[in-house]
Amino acid sequence: MPNCTSHCHRIKHINVTSLLLFLALPVVLLSCSRNVYVVRHAEKISSTDSAAKMMANDPPLSEAGKVRAFVLRDELKTKHIKHIYSTNTVRTRATAEPLSQATKINIELYNNVDSLVNVIQSMKGNVLIVGHSNTVDDIVNKLCRQTKIAADLNDKEYDNLFVVKINGKKRIFSRHKYGYASNP
Repeated sequence: MPNCTSHCHRIKHINVTSLLLFLALPVVLLSCSRNVYVVRHAEKISSTDSAAKMMANDPPLSEAGKVRAFVLRDELKTKHIKHIYSTNTVRTRATAEPLSQATKINIELYNNVDSLVNVIQSMKGNVLIVGHSNTVDDIVNKLCRQTKIAADLNDKEYDNLFVVKINGKKRIFSRHKYGYASNP
């Protein structure tokens, strides 16, 4: 005949183990998911500006763009960003720079969307990607593995913050606005 004390001890052990597993499950599930934040660079100086004409292929941020870069920093500084990616242009690097300085995370340069997406798919941690009006849609759609943004962004559109939540094979897309509204 089983001893009641022994039987009760086993039940307590099983209940404690089950409780620990139950409490650990959300931590494991949350650690498996990550967010990829994708933005277009902030506002660049106008093509009518004499400095812009001198740097037509690589214009810097306008004053409004510099403000937006700091707003982006404030928006993302508590999001546990582990990687920051930018193309090698003045305006994309300047958009990422305030967050890079605040988090002490170096900006990693990319020049090929497909290669970037492959790297992002296999890495851990939250990511910021700064792109261009003609690449943001490609980045988001490839990360989502389906079309979420139908075409290139409007040339006057700077206030979108696209988020792709990756959890295993599942992708959840959301579109947010940050800073003051653009005038598309």
